[in-house]
Amino acid sequence: MTDGYKTRFIREYRELDERIGKLAAMIRRHKAGTLDFTPDNPIELLERQLHVMIDYRQILEVRAENERIDLTAHR
Repeated sequence: MTDGYKTRFIREYRELDERIGKLAAMIRRHKAGTLDFTPDNPIELLERQLHVMIDYRQILEVRAENERIDLTAHR
């Protein structure tokens, strides 16, 4: 496994983690009535997307463990 592969893997994981945080925050604001815009898609679809993203992140975490990739590296 090359260093480039590990770097791309870590970057993908971190970008996904950031997107999960932003989508979760948007959904929370929507439920609280404090979102400053109306989403074009139903909130149920966005919630489904969030759950799929979380599942994908968990898969990446297992893969990282199996491939001995330190997801905290290069911070």
